[in-house]
Amino acid sequence: MTAGTDDDLFSSAAAEHLRASAPLAARLRPRSIDDVVGQDHLVGPGRPLRRLVEQDQLTSAIFWGPPGTGKTTLALAVAGSTRRAFEQLSAVTAGVKDVRDVIERARHRLGERGQGTILFLDEIHRFSKAQQDALLPAVEDGTLTLIGATTENPFFEVNPPLRSRSTLFRLEPLDAGAVRALVGRGLEATEATAAADAIDLLVQRAVGDGRQVLTSLEVAVALARPDPVTLAHVEAALGTSALRYGRDDHYDVVSAFIKSMRGSDPDAAIHYLARMLEAGEDARFVARRMVIFASEDVGMADPPSLLVAVAAAHAVEHVGLPEAQLNLAQAAIHLATAPKSNRTARAIWDARAAVRDGGLGEVPAHLRDAHYQGAASLGHGAGYEYPHDHPSGWVDQEHLPEALRGERWYRPSPHGHEQEVARRMQDLERRRRSDEPRDATGDPTSEGPR
Repeated sequence: MTAGTDDDLFSSAAAEHLRASAPLAARLRPRSIDDVVGQDHLVGPGRPLRRLVEQDQLTSAIFWGPPGTGKTTLALAVAGSTRRAFEQLSAVTAGVKDVRDVIERARHRLGERGQGTILFLDEIHRFSKAQQDALLPAVEDGTLTLIGATTENPFFEVNPPLRSRSTLFRLEPLDAGAVRALVGRGLEATEATAAADAIDLLVQRAVGDGRQVLTSLEVAVALARPDPVTLAHVEAALGTSALRYGRDDHYDVVSAFIKSMRGSDPDAAIHYLARMLEAGEDARFVARRMVIFASEDVGMADPPSLLVAVAAAHAVEHVGLPEAQLNLAQAAIHLATAPKSNRTARAIWDARAAVRDGGLGEVPAHLRDAHYQGAASLGHGAGYEYPHDHPSGWVDQEHLPEALRGERWYRPSPHGHEQEVARRMQDLERRRRSDEPRDATGDPTSEGPR
């Protein structure tokens, strides 16, 4: 046996040993796009990424999403489904020289055998502007097809020229079905079995992170050997006890959370928020409930509450758990301690009910669109007073249809900012009813009662 043959056998054995000892998440990485779990909006039948890969027409792309959603996995699956060569770099360790070496090898492949090259650049947001610029010429002339992966918003972290030449693919947290499928594959790969409640806890605590669930499963299997994995093994692997949180608990706890904020009890609100997060509740669901609450239960009593809730929802998408727990906690405390009013919600509920009951009427002629030719001959816009032409920014004119004149759907409460809203509305109503003499513009000659 020659030395070269010995070297090849040794390299092959070493590679096999590395594969066998690699973390479970690495061992389960798919070999083709057909093996990908989750992300059906991208790789499901007929979906855009699948079609591009199957036709081997994928252009440069950026995979963007939270940790553990399969960005690297998807890139490797693409590599296994294409005829192009595949190179991989990490922006954490690679420099401009590494990028230039990849580009040089890609040029040789293209020139010698007409084979294209895909470069997968993990954590592309870690690359500086100069490093990203070094990629641009090769991407522009087709020497390289770039696949960048990032947990950060590419509109902030990727240079505009490079981003504009790439298709953005947003990866979503894995749903419960996809996580459960991953656990099944992990058990098969480790030749282990697990109790149903142990699997349920793994799925519940995954928070859409495939890598995390496989890591936890691997630890649980090691703790259980040679026995089946039980709930106790999973609890030990996760470092936490299982919480009872079934379907009823989901509805009961979120109901208590909303009612605690409505009752201005920040401690109870934080308690129920903690229970939801510890049980693996979808943080996006919690954030959506707070955005709704901000308008339904706080409304105009504290208008900034809606901004706070929306900002928390954005933070969940941008930062993800566990860090976003801080943003959710801040929003929950703000909403719980804010003055409360449901008058905004009641206004739209009552107005829609009136419309459904036939409370319509014709739009007053002076409010109708008068911008098209012939509108004036129909009387559209005639008599309309432009409020900004008046010193006070307001003019006494009717806006509701004649049949609804005098109806009121929004009635501000005496709480928080709505006190000021009520004062302004009362002031306008007094001016509307005032018999004061008016000047040529139609405004009262004085400011009127305050």
